Amino acid sequence: MRPGYTRSAVLQPLRTLGTQLHAAAPDHAAILKGMLTVAAFVFVGKLVSAMKEMAVAYRYGLGAEVDAYQFLYTVIGWPLGVWSSVLTAVLVPLAVRLRKQQAQLEKFRAELLGLVIVAGFALAGLVWLVLHTVFQLGQSGLPPRLAGLAGAALPGLVLMLPLGMLTALQSAWMLAAERHVNTLLECIPPLSIATLVMALPGGGMRALVWGTVAGSALHLLALMAPLGRHAREGAPRLARSSPQWSWFWQGFGIMVGGQALMSLTVVIDQFYAAGLGTGAIAMLGYANRILSLILGLAAIAVSRATLPIFAQGAAHLRAVAHLWAGILFALGLLAMLAGYAAAPWMVQVLYERGQFGAADTVAVAEVLRYGLPQMPFYFSSMVLVSYALSQRRYKLVFFSALIGCAAKIAGNVLLVPALGVNGIALGTTLVYASTGLFFWYTLIVRGARDEGLAGLRGRAAGKPRT
Repeated sequence: MRPGYTRSAVLQPLRTLGTQLHAAAPDHAAILKGMLTVAAFVFVGKLVSAMKEMAVAYRYGLGAEVDAYQFLYTVIGWPLGVWSSVLTAVLVPLAVRLRKQQAQLEKFRAELLGLVIVAGFALAGLVWLVLHTVFQLGQSGLPPRLAGLAGAALPGLVLMLPLGMLTALQSAWMLAAERHVNTLLECIPPLSIATLVMALPGGGMRALVWGTVAGSALHLLALMAPLGRHAREGAPRLARSSPQWSWFWQGFGIMVGGQALMSLTVVIDQFYAAGLGTGAIAMLGYANRILSLILGLAAIAVSRATLPIFAQGAAHLRAVAHLWAGILFALGLLAMLAGYAAAPWMVQVLYERGQFGAADTVAVAEVLRYGLPQMPFYFSSMVLVSYALSQRRYKLVFFSALIGCAAKIAGNVLLVPALGVNGIALGTTLVYASTGLFFWYTLIVRGARDEGLAGLRGRAAGKPRT
């Protein structure tokens, strides 16, 4: 043994590692159980979503109706997606913290419900006014026929906003309670769309629009039923007297900014695709929906299983996050390779029938293959984002959104002129690679370094003077 080293000094790192693994074991078990439960529910939901895509492809192919619907759905869904992500990120840690203060929690629930009802209808009116004006002035960037179809669908689709905001609220409360049935209920909207699309063969965009609205309403009702049985749900209150509002708003503002930037990348893609001619938005949409079938199965399971565990705030959870990020990165690589080989087959099985022909299959499969490299970065970053949110590191999330948005714009500028719609798909890899590396460095590498420095300072401070 080298001079200056004792047996205790050599064994201490091993004891520390054993202690960390023992402390983390229940958390690993809880995360794995949550992932398996959510993954099973997501799998059912994705099967229903696949049925919906098959129905839409059969009825419309790469037609203008799909372009118009996808464009409008994405633009209207942008603020809804921001709201849903921010609400989950801020509300779940708060609810976990208040589990033993039921009276305060119920008061805040009622006041938040009142705010969401008012904000949902106000946002719907504002979005309708803005988009209606844009279409009337011919400033949407869409070809005239697509702009006309989107303008006609606007009054119906804008109802997604109040319904979706309330749905996101109920889902967040269920997630905070670690009740994952809300994931299973997400199959209701695609089932509604598929049903109306097949039931109304000559319905044009009406089947898509009203299938979406009906599905959103049924989803909300289905979420309210179990909450009514298992929670003391109060009537909405138009007040802000709960002391929890200050805690809620601390993270809400910066998270809105960050999530708005990150989700803006999807809207940017729609405008780039619109400039590539009829069918480009549809091709990108079909490819992205297959990607979402794969990404959602893992990403939803990961984020919803890990956030309630990480929100407990134990010191050893950084090591837990590091381990699961590595596991998910490896799984993402395997999924990417399998997806590349199976891309033509997946597109053919899901879409090639009716108005969707063999040439469409080739085009969409190519777009899909260009989008697959994002998978390992996306999978692992979901763990790290969940860990950052549990620590209320909202500034990190905001800066990651800035990095991701800049990467998407740069990717489209560099890749779209040479690769067309394939460049849009490939550019998304730059988004998740840059944000994933950012989180890995700030949370894992720098976090371990800071923890080590703090330990050295602590030992130095406690060392007796000689």
